[in-house]
This record gives sequence, structure tokens and C-alpha cells, in this order.
Amino acid sequence: MIRFLARSVAMLCAVLAALLGCAVQVPPIEGTVWQIDNETFVPKGDWDRLGAKRLLVQWTVVDGIAFREDTGLPSGNMPDWKRIAAEPWAREVILGLAGRFDEKSARAEIAQLAELSARLAKLPTPLNVVGYYFPVEIDPTWTEAPQLTALLNRLPRPLWISVYDSANVGPQELADGLTKWLPPDVGVFFQDGVGVHAREAWVARHYVTVLERTLGKGRVRVIAEAFRPKEGGGFRPATIGELRPQLATYAGLPIYLFEGPRYVPSSLVDELVKAGAGQPR
Repeated sequence: MIRFLARSVAMLCAVLAALLGCAVQVPPIEGTVWQIDNETFVPKGDWDRLGAKRLLVQWTVVDGIAFREDTGLPSGNMPDWKRIAAEPWAREVILGLAGRFDEKSARAEIAQLAELSARLAKLPTPLNVVGYYFPVEIDPTWTEAPQLTALLNRLPRPLWISVYDSANVGPQELADGLTKWLPPDVGVFFQDGVGVHAREAWVARHYVTVLERTLGKGRVRVIAEAFRPKEGGGFRPATIGELRPQLATYAGLPIYLFEGPRYVPSSLVDELVKAGAGQPR
């Protein structure tokens, strides 16, 4: 009971500090996300200094281009998977399967992507794979999402998907919608929406709390968007002043940074470490 109360007080303090703009200690980070393409195929960083030991690879085939060997598909710029497997921030890997850059196209082709994903999961890899990720993102506007049930049941476990709330239906409606069709052994990464200014971090935390209560605590992770809109279009890395209170609000949650190679350089890692990231609780 004492441990539970201490953890609850710590989380409440983190939320209040973030709302008030106070200095707060950044909690440990569980993992980082890597979105492979032909420009970002050599991930380098020191995210392990933040506590990260798990890497979520968004996909290994995208738009029919393969970023791993022996798929029978056209190859992109091939990552050095053996080197990545030896990195301290990739001691455990959740391996993304087949996806599309365009969300509408991915949703239209989910059956084909699921079939290809099932084949990809059987290929050998030097990575320490602790789970799989099916990269077709879910939100409440996708009314055909329930057809995913049968497709997800064909994929290996442990299995993860990601969800977001573009329609702002609210956390309980989002969670209730998922319980109607999501297999009970599939986990969820919740995209916080802070990087695109869809919501504040304390609201995103409430979403995670409701998802945990509805789906089960072990089935939910939070993706912290470590970027912000850039003047003139596109995105830039979040500053320490922007990212620090965001992460502090998620104290006690399993946090994954999106996206490590693009938006969390060593200079930002240095600042986060100074703010307490990577320190045990």
C-alpha cells in the first residue's frame, strides 16, 4: 500500500509540475521507435543512457520495399542488423512487419499486408525479437477496423498495434471500441498526439490510464512524440523545454520515444540525462 501511494503521489506531482511549468525529473525511458526508410537506415544514438533497452522497429517492409534479407521483394538500403543487434538500446526488439507509408493505402490493403507480415515473421534475424508490431495504425474513424480481428489472429505473438484518437472521441469510447474487436492478447501503443499539438500530455496520460483499466495494464505502452511542427512545414526535434514536462507527466508508464534516429540526437540525450532520465526509481 505504501509503495502504491508513493507511486501515485509521484505521478500526481509530475502532472502538476508539467502543468505549472516547473522543473521536474525526467523518468526512465523504456524504448525508442525507429521508422526505417532509404534515408534513415543507419540508426545511431545513445538512448540507452535514458534507460532505453528496447527498440520498436516500425516496419521491415514498406510500400513493397524490403529492409531485410531473403524476402523475395525489392530491397532498399539495407540496415546492418548485426550491428543493431549488439547496440545496448536494442537488447530487445519489437519487430515491425509489413506496412505502407500512406495510411489510407495501408488500410485498403490490410489483408495483403497481414499475409506478407506472417511470412516476414518466419524469417531468421540476428535481433533478439521479443514481440512483433503490425504497422497499420488504428483510430476511431476507421469503421472497418473490426475486420482486423481475423487477420491479427494469424500473426505471431507477442503482437502489438498502435492507436490514436484523431476524432477526439475520448479515452473511454476509444477503449470500449477496441474491446469489441481487438484480440485480448494483442497489446497497444498509444500515440500521445503531443508532438502534433493534438492534446496536452496530461490528457494523453488520462487516455493511457483508461486504456490500462479497460484492456489491462500489461497491454498498454505510450509513444511520446519527440518532435514539434517546424515553421514552413515538416517537423523538428522537440526542445528540452518542450520534451521534459511531457515525459515527466508519464512518470511510471512504459515510455517509447518517437522517433529516436530523427528527433532524439545525442545533444538532447545529454540534456535529458541532466534532467534525471535514466536514473532508477
